[in-house]
Amino acid sequence: MKINKYPQKKTWSELIKRPVLKQNELSEIIVDIFEKVKENGDQALIDFNKKFDKADVENIKVSDEEIENAEAFISAELQIAISQAKENITKFHSSQNVEIEKIETTKGVTCWRENRAIEKVGIYIPGGTAPLFSTVLMLAIPAQLAGCKEIILCTPPDKNGNINSAILYASKLCGIKKIFKTGGAQAIAAMTFGTETIPNVYKIFGPGNQYVVAAKEYCQKFGVAVDMPAGPSEVLIIADKQAIPEFCAADLLSQAEHGSDSQVIFISTDEKIFNQTIKETENQLKELPRNEFAKEALKNSHFILLNSIDEALEFSNLYAPEHLILALEDFEKYISKIQNAGSVFLGNYSCESAGDYASGTNHTLPTNGFAKNYSGVSLDSFVKKITFQNLSKEGLQNLGKTIEIMAEAEGLFAHKNAVSIRLNQ
Repeated sequence: MKINKYPQKKTWSELIKRPVLKQNELSEIIVDIFEKVKENGDQALIDFNKKFDKADVENIKVSDEEIENAEAFISAELQIAISQAKENITKFHSSQNVEIEKIETTKGVTCWRENRAIEKVGIYIPGGTAPLFSTVLMLAIPAQLAGCKEIILCTPPDKNGNINSAILYASKLCGIKKIFKTGGAQAIAAMTFGTETIPNVYKIFGPGNQYVVAAKEYCQKFGVAVDMPAGPSEVLIIADKQAIPEFCAADLLSQAEHGSDSQVIFISTDEKIFNQTIKETENQLKELPRNEFAKEALKNSHFILLNSIDEALEFSNLYAPEHLILALEDFEKYISKIQNAGSVFLGNYSCESAGDYASGTNHTLPTNGFAKNYSGVSLDSFVKKITFQNLSKEGLQNLGKTIEIMAEAEGLFAHKNAVSIRLNQ
């Protein structure tokens, strides 16, 4: 970990830098994978399963029987937990539905906007060392609420060619039936082009490693949208004298254990809390089963001592963290000063894990500074907004002259005539 006490503002630009990946080599790999999937379809996916996941899979599509049998491998305790999380996520995202409001901008001119679900969406769920069944809930629930007609899910198989049972169980609970055994950049390519088995989609959602992130960036060249630019997980904590070091350390490590390329930043205005949190982080690290990942992540992470909370928030807004935790006594008075963050956790008991699993908010969030201009996934992510307008005869008479003058000033006389011909009728 890198310790910085009272760094000057001119050095902040260096402190907010994320770990840099080798893009050139990565791009070549992604282009090659996309070309092979486009050309060879399912066979390319089968070959990539063998190459990358050491899995011999004959049928890419998960059978109905596999989905039905998954429940037997899930404890009753976990089933209850997943159901409660589903209920909270559904409740929060349902509240994002808005009523249609028709506005009369000029007498006789009515305008409004309506939502239309994106018809075909693809969900990517990482497998490997941390199969994220919670992400199934975060993406499938708003997709269902939005009314997406076709929802497909891709996730990598294990060495035996099976999909994690919790992923299958969560998918079934959310009504997802089209599940496919493919991961990595090849899954993104399959959802982009479609194969004999996997349908192509209009928008792709979900987190992943550097290859998945690069593939999501590349698929946009083929007219497929993505939820947001995303990368390694990150958290920034701002703590004052009433913060609890054990809690802060646990939150830092909960992000660091995601992977060696994760980044955590701890900022405090109290030197005692600062030092105790560093010590507590080192102690808790030893007890983590995934401490190798966390240890590597901490090498790229910063512990920063600053003079004031206002200064800490200024740094945070510059960094634009995926997750922001305010371990502060009077956190409410600082809420209005937060400009850039994916999701914010207020007070000592609002652990970041709550948002990751079950509080109801979405955990698919912008990383790598994109919280400056992107929002996390919501119901809006699965819909398009279409505007409507209706002009009565009176409405066109009231607005027509304005349109004619503007169209003529731009030299667009056909535009002007579209109004004039009606007014002269």
